[in-house]
Amino acid sequence: MKHLVLLGVEPVHVHLLKCLAQRARKAPLPFRVTLIAPHAQLVDASMLPGLVSGQNTVEQCRVALDGLIKASGVNYVQGRVTHIDPARQIVAVGSHEAALTFEYDALSVNTEQVPERELIDIALPGAREHALFLRPTRTFPALWERLQALATRQALRIAVIGAERAGVELAFALKERLPDCAVTLVCGGVAPGAGFSDAVQQRVLHQLKASAITVLQQTCSSIGADHVVLDQVTILACDAPVLALGAQAPSWLASSELALDQRGWIAVNEFQQSNSHPQVFAAGDSARRFAAERAADNLTRNLFAALSGLTFRRSLNAYKPNFT
Repeated sequence: MKHLVLLGVEPVHVHLLKCLAQRARKAPLPFRVTLIAPHAQLVDASMLPGLVSGQNTVEQCRVALDGLIKASGVNYVQGRVTHIDPARQIVAVGSHEAALTFEYDALSVNTEQVPERELIDIALPGAREHALFLRPTRTFPALWERLQALATRQALRIAVIGAERAGVELAFALKERLPDCAVTLVCGGVAPGAGFSDAVQQRVLHQLKASAITVLQQTCSSIGADHVVLDQVTILACDAPVLALGAQAPSWLASSELALDQRGWIAVNEFQQSNSHPQVFAAGDSARRFAAERAADNLTRNLFAALSGLTFRRSLNAYKPNFT
């Protein structure tokens, strides 16, 4: 029986598990499925700004996967991938000395953007010691509780570092929930809303200013106990630096021999399929594409086609992201 390995439980794979569970209720799946992830629970990153603004509770942000895993008949392995050998079609999990290996016929990658803190601390000294990290999302709710408690005792000076969507949404949410606190968005040399059209960026900038959020397009170069340093020179007083930086490709991708894009993520075609190894599929940030349920629907059909040995070009469904 062929073997499908799923790496990670981000939103696309959660929906994929739902699709597999629905199919499993009708008939046994025609292949084995193994899910490899550090935790059998997802904290939805898209709901964290709502948590901060008070629109969502912590429980609403969490997606427990135990029921889905059981309903779909998936074998869950708790661990982190450390290496992929696409030529031999093998995934390694855990330390090199005691790594578990899994052979696959098809591999789907949808892992969380977990920052490499050692690398961040080299590029941004003081980050590990003083900053609050938006990711991993599993730990952010507890950090937010601590920040919220501190804000009840004093008006904080908060610096959100990161100009992409996550940083912008977080800045808005913080100002809405903590109106007496000073919120600054540090953009790092680009306009807020990086990655969107110029027109969208202009609207975002206008709304940030209307919300009394200070926007600085300087680059954060280091973080101290009560300040951040901008462009190596300017000192910005700060009680709570929050890192909402763009996604970093995990280090194990660099050594995988998979074709990667300029930012180190898996380069895929319109079928969410690796440009270099057709047995590997990737969605979400693992492939630097916008992802939604429609992407997961396509991915499900394409994985079934791949495992059935059907001709790719005739059987796979192209995914067209909806950029908004």
